[in-house]
Amino acid sequence: MQPGVRGGLNISRLRACVAHSTVPRMVRSDDPYLKLELELRRGAIVLAALSQLRQAQYGYSLRQALAARGMEIEEGTLYPLLRRLETQGLLTSEWRTQDGSHRRYYVLSPDGAQLYAKLSISWRALSAVMDGLVKDGAGQ
Repeated sequence: MQPGVRGGLNISRLRACVAHSTVPRMVRSDDPYLKLELELRRGAIVLAALSQLRQAQYGYSLRQALAARGMEIEEGTLYPLLRRLETQGLLTSEWRTQDGSHRRYYVLSPDGAQLYAKLSISWRALSAVMDGLVKDGAGQ
């Protein structure tokens, strides 16, 4: 089997699509690798977004900041997430006009900042455990 090809499907070509957190039409829905990779990303997207909202940002600037760090998110995923987090009281937002553009800026609320701190601790602990498990499993 060629590198990057799994079950006749060229994974390297699709990785960019999966990185956007949606399943494109060309992805086989029965591919367990792609489904599980997508699930892993979905859980991390919330923490990724919260990490960048300690300072106010509008949606596009947040998307660019995340992409610059390797976490690309489609608009169709990001904007509903921002609205949901605001509804949950984790973000606050305000409309601002800058250079003639009217943009909604989001920032962590006090509750959001507390949650972000707790989730960051949980992420680091889980990541350390998973690193150990994956390293141990690789030698088997």
